[in-house]
Amino acid sequence: MNRIDHWVDNAPTPSTSGRTSPVFNPATGEVTAEVGLASIEEVDAAIASAEAAFPGWRATSLARRTEVMFAFRNLVVDNRDRLAAALTAEHGKVLSDSAGELQRGIENIEFACGIAESLKGNYSEQVSTGIDVYDIRQPLGVVAGITPFNFPAMVPMWMYPLAIACGNTFILKPSEKDPSVNQIVAELLAEAGLPPGVFNVVQGDKVAVDRLLEHDAIQAVSFVGSTPIAKYIYSTAAANGKRVQALGGAKNHMIVLPDADMAGAADAAISAAYGSAGERCMAVSVAVAVGSAGDALAAAITERIPGVTVGVGTDPASEMGPLITGEHRDRVAGYLDSGATQGATVLVDGRESAAFDLSGFFLGPSLLDHVTTEMDAYNDEIFGPVLSIIRVDTYEEAVGLVNDNPYGNGTAIFTRDGGAARRFQFEVEAGMVGVNVPVPVPVAAYSFGGWNASAFGDNAIYGPDGVRFYTRNKVVTSRWPDPGTSSIDLGFPTNT
Repeated sequence: MNRIDHWVDNAPTPSTSGRTSPVFNPATGEVTAEVGLASIEEVDAAIASAEAAFPGWRATSLARRTEVMFAFRNLVVDNRDRLAAALTAEHGKVLSDSAGELQRGIENIEFACGIAESLKGNYSEQVSTGIDVYDIRQPLGVVAGITPFNFPAMVPMWMYPLAIACGNTFILKPSEKDPSVNQIVAELLAEAGLPPGVFNVVQGDKVAVDRLLEHDAIQAVSFVGSTPIAKYIYSTAAANGKRVQALGGAKNHMIVLPDADMAGAADAAISAAYGSAGERCMAVSVAVAVGSAGDALAAAITERIPGVTVGVGTDPASEMGPLITGEHRDRVAGYLDSGATQGATVLVDGRESAAFDLSGFFLGPSLLDHVTTEMDAYNDEIFGPVLSIIRVDTYEEAVGLVNDNPYGNGTAIFTRDGGAARRFQFEVEAGMVGVNVPVPVPVAAYSFGGWNASAFGDNAIYGPDGVRFYTRNKVVTSRWPDPGTSSIDLGFPTNT
């Protein structure tokens, strides 16, 4: 059976802990590999490698760091098909979705290629007589990323390209459910010229996570996952004196006003709710139909669902693949029963899809109507292909739903009214807002981050906030006096 190892000092490093976890092909339900789960000693060895590499990498010129990032970017592009195949084999998403994930990751590598521009400081001449002040941004040291199963390539690419380009060394702890893609990435980074120890991969579970959160050498931790774990990551790492960005869960609402292009809104809802089998934190899980939009939207979405082809991710005809595990598939399907019991109307039951009878972890697109805020389907982050429709009478009620929800990741409005759209982006309490865009994930030159229970920490991820997160500011006050004018002055410094 294929064995997936750690990556330390630019080489595969087998685990000796004796603990392993199975890796499934979600399309068949078969175990295709096993991944070694790190012991505390193995985590410490990776951290020691990163510590040893930091002084040399920090002293490496921006020109050389940029050269490595450009080379890495080109290698990822050249190996796109290989990486996409690894994604699909272990996550289950269709190949076109895997390719899209990689493209968004590549955008973040390209942003890191411009690190010389991002690290420019400020300079003020003659702030006082003969005194200049300037600031510089310097790397933190060894930093860590803990990433989820749903985007095993893209989410790490939100972290390590920028962290490394800023001069840090990096420890990645990916999900044990789909770990292979980052072994390939590690090989490509080494091929691009990254020195040993600058990028290390530790496969593992909570043992590895807790060690990263506690180890004195780790200066910062980036995390993407569920809100309960994000809270744990944030509180534990912060208590150990680390800088933390922890992105949690979501309940993303898509508001549809009566004047919206209903066909376009329904197309957008299908794409945003069922893409990647709904296993993404920016998926639309609630469509809020305002006024007369309710019947039209429900009918349009219901009409389109049979046209979504569910199947094995390697089949070019497939548009939606399986969920990550059988246990998760059954949990998601359970919201159809609880929704019906609590008073919702099941317009489309994904368990009746032919795909549900396949040997893998499949569930067809599902649709609940007349959902209310008291129902489990509304309050829980389902993280699967179940879309809920809530009906409200007014725009104000719709915005109130979003603002009253404990999450605040992303939201969208569909309307032809520019005034309503502008009012919405002004009033809504969420970190990322779409206007006739259902999944408003920012491009790499901006930063990704939600509000409220969707994010913990002071900085959003990637983009300008990523540069700020992975560096610290140093202000230098400089004076080069004429030796002949030097004198002792015990008074308080003043600007003259």
